[in-house]
Amino acid sequence: MNFEQLYQQNPDFPNRYISPEKLFSYLQTNLSNYIQEIGKSHLEKPIYKLTIGNGDISVLAWSQMHGNESNATHAMLNLLTTLDKAQEIKNTLFEAITLDFIFMLNPDGSEKWTRLNASDIDLNRDFHNEASREIKVLKEVVSKKKYDYALNLHEQRTIFTTDAIHPATLSFLAPSENVERIITENRKKCMAVIASVYNHLKEMIPNQIGRYSDEFYPTSTGDNFIKAGMPTILFEGGHFIDDYARKETRKYYTIALYYALKAIGELNSSTEDWETYLEIPENKETHYDIIYRNVKLNTDHECVLDIAVQYSEIKEEGKDDISFIPFVMEVGDVKKRKGWLEIDCTGKKFISHTKYPKLDTEVNFTIED
Repeated sequence: MNFEQLYQQNPDFPNRYISPEKLFSYLQTNLSNYIQEIGKSHLEKPIYKLTIGNGDISVLAWSQMHGNESNATHAMLNLLTTLDKAQEIKNTLFEAITLDFIFMLNPDGSEKWTRLNASDIDLNRDFHNEASREIKVLKEVVSKKKYDYALNLHEQRTIFTTDAIHPATLSFLAPSENVERIITENRKKCMAVIASVYNHLKEMIPNQIGRYSDEFYPTSTGDNFIKAGMPTILFEGGHFIDDYARKETRKYYTIALYYALKAIGELNSSTEDWETYLEIPENKETHYDIIYRNVKLNTDHECVLDIAVQYSEIKEEGKDDISFIPFVMEVGDVKKRKGWLEIDCTGKKFISHTKYPKLDTEVNFTIED
């Protein structure tokens, strides 16, 4: 049966924002036999690893290395919820693989919905410096076991498309091991898994699966893990039209996670069909969230221009979910970009206390007829 038909969202986590304390409580209440604390964050929050399966193929995955990227945490919770209703599929999957899943590697950043950890470090650029406690926890896990595959689970901004029309709802990457981006055997292993995921999902979300840039980043986690010999696959969950809560993205992220684990079990380090990976279109940076077209400013001279706006995601005190605050990103001729929402302001009034919209500030204007 198609996994899409089986998919169920975990009812305990309806919002995009996941409170670390709520997650910890859920894990301890529902999955205590499968989890263990593997370390502490900068602010002494626990970091948990779930271990499930008894297969010979060992897989490591981690979520919320960046605190404001919750989709992978959701995807793992949703995967377990779905598989609990499909025991035969669950048994087949976990007879082939053993999965170690690190929930919320950056719980401090997750609590505040920030990319960085509590000491303002990007964990994904801290591989060599080891200035953060959290990256040491991850590297210690890797040092204790020989993993056949790793899944580095992230999210990407709404700016990305696959073809300047369709959003890159999911993007994948077999990271480079060197500046030359040579296609090595380990990269082929990753490409084969991604190709299998792509083949399963391309009809579900046509034209919405992309390939992330394979530029080599010397300090990044995935690039260094694969360089050290562990095949590491990057997931990026992105935009789905009219879905800033990312519920649809969450759904397809979960489905992709299942098919990746299934492919890992079936391929067992084979590189079969890796070339299909190269058919996946590369991400393009083409969109803003909103573009106001043909805005006539309240100036002494004729001044008509475009205003591009991007939402900033902020966790506000007392609210259960994140808020989307619009910020001005570009003013002038924005013809090279498109907006997920485009508003033609021809013949309309620009209402503002300032004559010009100011870059990198919250939107303080309205458009009226």
